[in-house]
Amino acid sequence: MKILDNVTEIVRDDMENTIKRGSKVSIAAACFSMYAYKVLKKQLESVDELRFIFTSPTFVTEKAEKQKREFYIPRLNREQSLYGTEFEVKLRNEMTQKAIAQECADWIRKKAHFKSNTTGENMGGFMTVAAPSEDVAYMPMGGFTTVDIGCERGNNSYNMVNRMEAPFSTQYMQLFDSLWNDKEKLQDVTDVIIENISSAYNENSPEFIYFMMLYNVFSEFLDDLSEDVLPNEATGFKQSKIWSMLYDFQKDAVLAIINKLEKYNGCILADSVGLGKTFTALAVIKYYENRNKTVLVLCPKKLSENWNTYKDNYVNNPITSDRLNYDVLFHTDLSRNGGMSNGLDMDRLNWGNYDLVVIDESHNFRNGSGTHANTQENRYVKLMDKVIRAGVKTKVLMLSATPVNNRFIDLKNQLAIAYEGNTEFIDERLDTKKPIDEIFRQAQKAFNAWSKLEPEERTTDALLRTLDFDFFEVLDSVTIARSRRHIEKYYDTTEIGKFPTRLKPISLRPSMTDLNSAINYNQIYEQLMLLTLCIYTPSNYIFPSKLSKYIDLTHNKGNNLTQRGREQGIQRLMSINLLKRLESSVYSFNLTLSRILELIRSTIKSIDDFEKYGSADLDMYEASDNDFDMEDGNTDFFTVGKKVKIDLADMDYKTWRSELQKDADTLELLTLMVADITPEHDLKLQTLLHLLDDKMHNPINPGNKKVLIFSAFSDTAEYLYNQVSSYMKNNYGLDTAVITGTIDGKTTIKGLKATLNNVLTCFSPISKSRDVLMPGSTKEIDILIATDCISEGQNLQDCDYLVNYDIHWNPVRIIQRFGRIDRIGSRNQYIQLLNFWPDMTLDDYINLKSRVETRMKISIMTSTGDDDLINPEEKGDLEYRKQQLKRLQEEVVDIEDMSDGISIMDLGLNEFRLDLLEYIKNHDDLNKKPKGLHAVVPADEENPEGVIFVLKNINNSINIDNQNRIHPFYMVYIGVDGEVICDYLNPKKMLDIVRLLCRGKKDPVLALCRKFNEETNDGRDMQEVSDLLNDAINSIIDVKEDSDIDSLFSAGGTSALMSDISGLEDFELICFLVIK
Repeated sequence: MKILDNVTEIVRDDMENTIKRGSKVSIAAACFSMYAYKVLKKQLESVDELRFIFTSPTFVTEKAEKQKREFYIPRLNREQSLYGTEFEVKLRNEMTQKAIAQECADWIRKKAHFKSNTTGENMGGFMTVAAPSEDVAYMPMGGFTTVDIGCERGNNSYNMVNRMEAPFSTQYMQLFDSLWNDKEKLQDVTDVIIENISSAYNENSPEFIYFMMLYNVFSEFLDDLSEDVLPNEATGFKQSKIWSMLYDFQKDAVLAIINKLEKYNGCILADSVGLGKTFTALAVIKYYENRNKTVLVLCPKKLSENWNTYKDNYVNNPITSDRLNYDVLFHTDLSRNGGMSNGLDMDRLNWGNYDLVVIDESHNFRNGSGTHANTQENRYVKLMDKVIRAGVKTKVLMLSATPVNNRFIDLKNQLAIAYEGNTEFIDERLDTKKPIDEIFRQAQKAFNAWSKLEPEERTTDALLRTLDFDFFEVLDSVTIARSRRHIEKYYDTTEIGKFPTRLKPISLRPSMTDLNSAINYNQIYEQLMLLTLCIYTPSNYIFPSKLSKYIDLTHNKGNNLTQRGREQGIQRLMSINLLKRLESSVYSFNLTLSRILELIRSTIKSIDDFEKYGSADLDMYEASDNDFDMEDGNTDFFTVGKKVKIDLADMDYKTWRSELQKDADTLELLTLMVADITPEHDLKLQTLLHLLDDKMHNPINPGNKKVLIFSAFSDTAEYLYNQVSSYMKNNYGLDTAVITGTIDGKTTIKGLKATLNNVLTCFSPISKSRDVLMPGSTKEIDILIATDCISEGQNLQDCDYLVNYDIHWNPVRIIQRFGRIDRIGSRNQYIQLLNFWPDMTLDDYINLKSRVETRMKISIMTSTGDDDLINPEEKGDLEYRKQQLKRLQEEVVDIEDMSDGISIMDLGLNEFRLDLLEYIKNHDDLNKKPKGLHAVVPADEENPEGVIFVLKNINNSINIDNQNRIHPFYMVYIGVDGEVICDYLNPKKMLDIVRLLCRGKKDPVLALCRKFNEETNDGRDMQEVSDLLNDAINSIIDVKEDSDIDSLFSAGGTSALMSDISGLEDFELICFLVIK
């Protein structure tokens, strides 16, 4: 008998000498590793037979009760150890497992038998060799792995094995034989073993490898999923009509939204314009209504038609059978205290009783509660107090194509609605290291620093690298954002249809008029700059001694905006508005001039009367909606507070009158300047008519005559309608309609009631299903003139030509308008955007706008001593709009590309999780698969030849600085030449690539597999791939060192001293994808 200490005398060497041709080997141990077979291959190939007993239940159908804790290697690890144990990682990383597995399986079929203990009884491990010349027993033998036979140290502090000859060995042999023949305790598992080992050398389908990657990377996510947060199929919402109408990408979103609402109480759906957010939201509503929840939809007034249609019993409601029953109210209703709105009595409304609130166009709530120095209880606060905090626990789903303007705070304010403004709620649910406020503060800081970089350095990648891991974690948790490119790339668009191709936008800059005495924009602007518009701010002229009488004017009543604040708001809006209306059309400009002039004259008359008779009525001015575009008309200046009468006796009316007189003179001059520009001489209008002629004669899609014309003002829209409709009817016999938010629609079709719905249905009969609404009708509107009341949330994709008659100052609005016709599933091959610009350079135009704004602000500051109005944000904003408007002259930009670089599209890892969930439902055996598998896929121009490795860092020390979002997993895409194509700091891009390469390939690409096997001699010679693996691991270490060096110079200390990666040993290869 002798003792092998595995230091000077190694078990393996002893076995090599003991096992001779014709031996019989018997092993009882906890696990069997094919790498141990590899080490003793020469000897084992020559034995007569090998019998192996797994000493604990392994690869058997469970018979033993689960209660007994096993103190050995847990079962899954025992089974996995076929492909090498955790201490054989280095061997696995040589990637020869395919070849070894094949040889091992062949050998087992010929020589070996495996049985497993099926009881809960403990069995000690040992091994016997009946060689021709001697009988030997080795014990203890914990497992049959390279560690147990002494090739590796593993994590043993000592590993002593006794080698015994007869007579001791004989007892072990008898023990083994009696066990081997005990049918009660053992079950034969040889076939299972062969099947499992062969899974390590079969060719794999690319799709399987993609899910294998996801399974490993997101396995914690799967553990977190409890049934409560997953959509409960029992509610039957998948049988609903709405569900059947959704495309795949929408269904994915619905499930994800429900999961997020259950888990975090809120979710922002920020899919790009034209991807059908409304339908996605309807399916979510259906789910909650099936669970007996009350739902409220809050939308801008102009979208109420849409939402009402889907819940009411109308013929054109495609989902009547779902009997949806939510309430629809408007954003502005939050500021109202009484009256009726959309059929609901505001006095009796139980705001607190909604379980789910869907906020459409939620970016209207992005300003949070701190604006206007808390002078007004704005909608945001009301929403918070009335709906969210009061009554039952409310979940919030926000829909918006532009949740981030150019500040991350926008996003935070919207999220805050979901966690009731109490950050503790969300901090405990999110898996982040820092509180949410801190996360956003840092993200904003990173963004600000990034936006100061030179344009060529300002890439999305550069931004992604500076943002914190936690920030992505938050986005992932509560937002869903997909861009059009994304959908086209990762979903099968055959059933959805393609997006139309966008032609390069046309930009036109007609002069104002063709008259000889022609005046131009600049001359008018000079006059405009002289106006003070003091008509709107009477309270500035009250004598200081009399102010106490009007305490209500200057102090807040409750939480509302003061009268003085309103006056200044209106004054400022009006001055900018004059500019906007001039750009829109001379006609609208003139209307506004005369309205203001009339007001000033009647006020001066009142003052004169007062001087004569000692009494006069002075009514405070209320602006009419017609004067403003949608966005401005939506401001709270018009909805808040009561009118206040000021007694002229308390005012310094003389000063006021003289200033009013100056304004009146300027206005008269302006009116004269534009008086003789009639429609015949209105160059802009004439240009539009020529365009229409051109479109009729040369359509961009065969037979499509439709044109959609947008203007910001209803006055301009009506003016155009009056001019265009007769022109089109007389010349082409085509019908025209106009829709604005303020007047009823008008159309040239006789006998058609011009409601919003009717007009849109006749304009876009296919997308609005005219055959259902007006069976048998062939009424067709070809030219539609509209204000922004239809710029969001409408699907008008029958049309292929869109004209912006005036450029909106917010570039996002232009894109949203275009989104009406630029939609998925459009029947048009091409679509055209045409913009009218003022007749001057863009820089002049932008500067002019800022001059007017600044001038107005200065007058406000002098009168109130309040300097809250010019803020750096707005300066940044102007610069940003300028960049955007410049781009819009050249191309149609996607909203997500708009903001110089922030798009929450590029950031989320969510859809991968959902992909995995779907897959797991039918394939739950991913945890049993060996690591180190691979598939081969074809390269394309974007993704050159190379290998994508998925590695797992074993000693958890690497990701201290939290740069890698999927730590401890690392994905590296390395080219054949050893150059890194995509490094591990960008897992989103990496997963996108893998998904693109693998999605839908359910079978191995055999031709490529053959090629790869020839090159690697069936997996025996993996040197090239192995070198690439080394490069990949080194790249992780290099990138790590680079970012460590950066962190030496950054605030917040360094990560250089905290962790080190030593190399191959520290990484386990999970799987890899060969790109040929």
